[in-house]
Amino acid sequence: MQKEDQNKLYRVLKDYIPSRVLSNKNRASSWVYGYNEKYDFINISKTGKVGEVINISGLIIGLPLKPKECFSRSIKKDQQYWEREELPKSLSKIHSIFQWNDMHKEFKNTWVDYIEGEFDKREYGYWFMNNGAPTYITGSHYMYLQWTNIDVGYPDYREANRVFFLFWEACKADKRCFGMTYLKIRRSGFSYMGSSECVNVGTLAKDSRVGILSKTGSDAKKMFTDKVVPISTRLPFFFKPIQDGMDKPKTELAFRVPASKITKKNMYDLANEELYGLDTTIDWKNTDDNSYDGEKLLLLVHDESGKWIKPNNILNNWRVTKTCLRLGSKIIGKCLMGSTSNALSKGGGNFKKLFEDSNVLKRNQNGQTKSGLYSLFIPMEWNMEGFIDRYGQPVFDTPPKSIEGVDGEMIYNGAIDYWKAEVESLKNDADALNEFYRQFPRTESHAFRDESKSSLFNLTKIYQQIDYNDSLIKEQHVTRGSFSWKNGIKDSEVVWRPDSRGRFLISWTPVKSLQNNVIDKRGVKFPGNEHLGSFGCDSYDISGTVGGGGSNGALHGVTKFNMEDAPSNEFFLEYVARPQTAEIFFEEVLMACVFYGMPILIENNKPRLLYHLKNRGYRGFSMNRPDKHYTKLSKTEKEIGGIPNSSEDIKQAHAAAIESYIEKHVGLDLTETYREADLMGSMIFTRTLEDWAKFDVGNRTKFDATISSGLAIMANQRHLYIPVKKQSKISVNFARYNNKGRISELYK
Repeated sequence: MQKEDQNKLYRVLKDYIPSRVLSNKNRASSWVYGYNEKYDFINISKTGKVGEVINISGLIIGLPLKPKECFSRSIKKDQQYWEREELPKSLSKIHSIFQWNDMHKEFKNTWVDYIEGEFDKREYGYWFMNNGAPTYITGSHYMYLQWTNIDVGYPDYREANRVFFLFWEACKADKRCFGMTYLKIRRSGFSYMGSSECVNVGTLAKDSRVGILSKTGSDAKKMFTDKVVPISTRLPFFFKPIQDGMDKPKTELAFRVPASKITKKNMYDLANEELYGLDTTIDWKNTDDNSYDGEKLLLLVHDESGKWIKPNNILNNWRVTKTCLRLGSKIIGKCLMGSTSNALSKGGGNFKKLFEDSNVLKRNQNGQTKSGLYSLFIPMEWNMEGFIDRYGQPVFDTPPKSIEGVDGEMIYNGAIDYWKAEVESLKNDADALNEFYRQFPRTESHAFRDESKSSLFNLTKIYQQIDYNDSLIKEQHVTRGSFSWKNGIKDSEVVWRPDSRGRFLISWTPVKSLQNNVIDKRGVKFPGNEHLGSFGCDSYDISGTVGGGGSNGALHGVTKFNMEDAPSNEFFLEYVARPQTAEIFFEEVLMACVFYGMPILIENNKPRLLYHLKNRGYRGFSMNRPDKHYTKLSKTEKEIGGIPNSSEDIKQAHAAAIESYIEKHVGLDLTETYREADLMGSMIFTRTLEDWAKFDVGNRTKFDATISSGLAIMANQRHLYIPVKKQSKISVNFARYNNKGRISELYK
């Protein structure tokens, strides 16, 4: 089943909070900003009232309650959109709080409501009518749109950026969170949004530090001098602290005197107040694993974090800088991280791991993700320059008639149509295509495309399959679950049950008559469905390792061509995990084999799994290496089976098996050799596909999924590896005679 509503960045959750609870607490204005443990959502409203509850990338966020009236630039729906308000000319002439203090009473009375209103928008956010819809933006987003002067003037309003800032506000509000990592497209505006937030945070806080890092020190410096400093300089006087040092500093912005919040109550008394130093700095550091080590940071803006090239490592740096954002268990600062990704070998691989470790749906017992960050991805079609209408909404598909864009230019094409045309033009240049995918990704897998030259296998086909898989509703094709012995009685019958915490992913289960098809021959159990398919396994022997590392155990099942009620030549099971003990892994592998009634080919360099099968009476399930006759096997190989991983011939055969499978059954077959040209392959397990894409035959240890899946393919086609018996050539020389004449004579 294909995904519907793919082009939605968030979902509104109806009745997430019981309506009575919501109305009662709104009436009392008693909702507290931050994480609400009871209802498991993050409230970003600072008014005490909650309106819509939305889901952005798995993060449940409560928005402020819509006010009775919103600002609207027009009563006409089509004329309602974001429009920046110019700073009044009278106020533009004032450059510091000291000048304000010197102004006469009437002047202050005239402008105090305006100034107070701007402080409120900065604090509480802002509502405006947009094409007939009341629209909320956060205070940080308001400061970006209204007061952040960038390279093209002031930023355009984009719905994608609204979602970004809502997510960021939730990260700031959540006491469990260290910040966010944003997987973006090129020229999405992140550098300016990050710079704006540096200034926004830095000009509010006392005795704090804001830091900037980028892919190189010079990039961090450029962000500081070309973006942060000008933004700070161009703030209106009522937001701008007095700074130490030069007007255009190169290394550090040091705020000495704050701009006190001007209100009706204090606007006449500010001149008499003692001015205390803000003591807040904004600076940048050179790119290094230990940048900001030992420092205390209120905000760290991490630009281009997917492009850290060796010897620098974003993972190592994050482990260091993470400590700068906390005191003990208390999180005192946040990180705003954003980037497109380089090729995996050029820093992209580390960023990919960090991004995956930031999945909000995978938390530890402290309620935190593995990295402490929250991950957000916004597809290319939402934020592509030239395809945003004047309401900030993306134009996905080519419109029947042209649409006015946010920049005043007409839009004739759709972002997705444009993207598809670019992809089509680059289809014969794999590396150029992958670079385009990384720069303008529509899926996370696009963003982490690797260079084709680094892959042993056909990356085009692999990525075609991954793209197709990304378009599917995974739950309709794959089930996560666990196997167990019926009633807990070992060696009886294996039962499958769906389980969101299970370690198995399966796409097919055999009909009841084929389940647990085990044949007993003189006390040894053999698989009864050998004609249907096989398993391959990359095992491990040691339960724990120093530091909790070690490779995963991996198990894959794949069917053969068959006439039964079963798919043909399809992977149906994926297991890549490392349970707490090796014994748990061994038992789970055994149960899968029994349930499907299929044999298994296992690498024998780590033999404990093989001995586990033999000792439990399942030696018949463990296949012998197919490249040798039984008589040529070693004593150990005869005893437990398995295949060595050290033989160069085996390594090459293993790689060739996967290569052949990809050509026949993965992606599109444009030559129509194996199937129709528009018929997509049916390899549903994306994790394995990604492992194939990265596989290095010279360093196989890291690729558990590739090892086990290749062994499964080899097991199915073991007839290809049976050695041919050498025919003995016996030379028989017959005597030859000359029979001319009366007596035969022997030829010499």
